[in-house]
Amino acid sequence: MDTFLIKATQLILAFAILVIIHEFGHFLFARLFGVKVEKFYIFFNPWTQIAKWKPGKYFGFFNKKRFFKGVDPEVEEKETSEAAGIDTDFGEVKKKKHFWTDTEYGIGWLPLGGYCKIAGMIDESMDTEQMKQPAKHWEFRSKPAWQRLLIMIAGVLFNFLLAIVIYAGLVYATGEKYVPLNKAGLGMTYSKAAREAGFRDGDIPLTADGAPLDFPGDARMKMLQAKEVKVLRGTDTVAIPIAQDLIFKLDEEAKEGTEPVKFMAYRIPVKVTQVQPGDGADKAGIRTGDHIIAIDSVATPSLDVFFRVLPDHDNQTVGITVARQTAGRTDTLTLPVALSSNSKMGIGLEVDPTAFFPYEEKRYSLLASVPRGIEMGTDKLTSYAKSMKLVFTKEGAKSLGGFGTIGSIFPDRWDWIAFWNIAAFLSVALAFMNILPIPALDGGHVMFLLYEVIFRRKPSEKFMEWAQMIGMGLLILLLLYANGMDIIRLFK
Repeated sequence: MDTFLIKATQLILAFAILVIIHEFGHFLFARLFGVKVEKFYIFFNPWTQIAKWKPGKYFGFFNKKRFFKGVDPEVEEKETSEAAGIDTDFGEVKKKKHFWTDTEYGIGWLPLGGYCKIAGMIDESMDTEQMKQPAKHWEFRSKPAWQRLLIMIAGVLFNFLLAIVIYAGLVYATGEKYVPLNKAGLGMTYSKAAREAGFRDGDIPLTADGAPLDFPGDARMKMLQAKEVKVLRGTDTVAIPIAQDLIFKLDEEAKEGTEPVKFMAYRIPVKVTQVQPGDGADKAGIRTGDHIIAIDSVATPSLDVFFRVLPDHDNQTVGITVARQTAGRTDTLTLPVALSSNSKMGIGLEVDPTAFFPYEEKRYSLLASVPRGIEMGTDKLTSYAKSMKLVFTKEGAKSLGGFGTIGSIFPDRWDWIAFWNIAAFLSVALAFMNILPIPALDGGHVMFLLYEVIFRRKPSEKFMEWAQMIGMGLLILLLLYANGMDIIRLFK
């Protein structure tokens, strides 16, 4: 199986899992509140579908008729229900007895998402004929606003919960690699508030009130709760008094989002892990695996220095000095790289300190893995939300990518640990994107529901229909643009 097929398979599988979980959130809450879900589809099914199934009625090709009886099951059910005096569409007796069987399940052929067709709701199905009929008690539009709000939020919630479950499962199953603080060869880099408190880039934390510091996961809090922290600075041991208000200054700094690190982070070499085809680095000859050691003769021994030096070269051609391993020897090359308007050159960089320094593994019990999973999921969501502001810049728009870009982040060989890590991140990204207040997304429905809760009246159905169509149009254009950028990059 070639590389493309492996990546494509991982992408489709991950996408299918995320869609199922997202739509199941909508489905579950809708059914809990007595709302009929007419269809539950993985991927979209314009004109036709790969497979469909309605429990007790039809499956795939054998739809509409029970051949052994020679009758249409839907007609049979309607006649039986009418004879019993039951609502022929979704009667009270049926609602109480059947949780799953009133829904058609299917797999579409267009892997761009999935959907639940919830009765009495203006959604991507644009079933305006249904909305012209008198409202039924089992329809979405007949339920209280708070129930409709929970139904719409459920998809996003389930995606975020999935990410937490995956992260918790990963740390429980494999543990967590970490570099002991005393093995951090280049020391740590610190935020502005930490430097003002007395820390310097390169300091290696040793003790907090005499207690040794080792695992970075709990070192931050131990340091902030201590009265004195000792660090190794070069060959000297330096004592730093910790003010009680430092933790508040760091929290305020984190809220402002102006610092690239929260309190402290590992200083690691600048190693290239990906080169974007057609961008400055690719044209200059930079390769995956190169170590960037200088920009225009200014040494960049670590990522923190690299990110401080690089932004001063917008729209310039700079000399990037790299160290390259070739046939057992290290060659030093200086390559002219044309940077973009925001000093980008089109590379990905290694950010895992375990790729450079000796590491150990921390094991988690089943109980301890849950809070760690929550912490990891929350951190990913926060980081993703902050990075979204870059999309609205000129270079951010150019860097947008579609399924090709997403597929490229999967490894060339099948690796379940890598697969689940990427799936968890994509689940976080899907949750965030879906809650954006854009019509046609869950966030758009939530926005209109909040309007209803605040002003005590619903937007008109005609307005909702137009908003849905405009939102869908915008999403289709964005989809075409993002995937178009992937195609353009292939020919650069």
